[in-house]
Amino acid sequence: MSGEGFDVVYMWVDDRWPGYADEVGRYAQDAHDRNPNRTRDNLETLKFSLRSLELYAPWRRTVYIVTCRPQCPAWLDRGHPALRIVHHDEIKPADVLPTFNSFAIQSCLHEIPGLSRRFVCFDDDMLLMGPTSIGDFVAHDGRIRYDFHGHLPRRRPSRPASPWNAALANNAALLDEIDPRGRHPGFAHGPKMYDTSDCAELIKRWSAAFQRTRRSRFRAHDNVAMEALLPQYLVVRGRASAVGTAATKRRAAYLGLENIEPWNRFWLWRIERSGIKFLTLNDNFGPNPNQLAVRNARRKLEALFPAASTYEVGVRSEVPAVKIRP
Repeated sequence: MSGEGFDVVYMWVDDRWPGYADEVGRYAQDAHDRNPNRTRDNLETLKFSLRSLELYAPWRRTVYIVTCRPQCPAWLDRGHPALRIVHHDEIKPADVLPTFNSFAIQSCLHEIPGLSRRFVCFDDDMLLMGPTSIGDFVAHDGRIRYDFHGHLPRRRPSRPASPWNAALANNAALLDEIDPRGRHPGFAHGPKMYDTSDCAELIKRWSAAFQRTRRSRFRAHDNVAMEALLPQYLVVRGRASAVGTAATKRRAAYLGLENIEPWNRFWLWRIERSGIKFLTLNDNFGPNPNQLAVRNARRKLEALFPAASTYEVGVRSEVPAVKIRP
């Protein structure tokens, strides 16, 4: 197995940034565009994700934070030698900016200058809950390993469906072109490894679909989701391996944080004791968050990851050398 390390890429946004909410309002067309769950940073999950990365990812190299100009978390140490801020205008043309579409942004991540050929992509709400190694992402034969949950929808949903569900159905329609025999594996939340050449190949193959996606300022019903499409495409082509349903359940979990505080507390307690490696915490607080639920979720994150990472302002004294686990 390769002994090299891999870069890590995050996408991040904070709608409390002065002027950002007004900019969203100028371009938004419907409730999906204005969904605060997609832009809110009330738990500062990126901070805790980076703490978990420093604790449990000895394979990490440079960390890239992709966001809109001039945003940057106030607590982030921009002088860290293994950290880079990448703004949207560095990887996307000016005529499609501003963009609020994570599908569009993610389709350009592999074009970040200086990025390692293989890199691991995190959403800012993804946490490592225990030690990880290169083997969690790459099989012994060198193929990338992907987690799947269920199957992609076989039919395009009706118009009221969310842009996310529509994108999964659009993905399935594209995959039918190369493998119409059966149902395609579904999407599982968690950090994923990508190869820059695979990303470029996928975009070239379905250039029209990605062109529509890249030009959509918000998620739209004709978009495709690269984070879901690329793993399925590579597995269908025999160039990536599926972890398996049982193994995925043992190593990855997804929790929507709700306004019902006891619900969050119970599931966080259960997940903490489950032995999983990857946890995704989705903001389901809606337009009027229960502040008790938010506050206690934040306290749980502080309890799980109490020590500040060297990525935080005022912490770094000496950045430890990257240790590669064989």
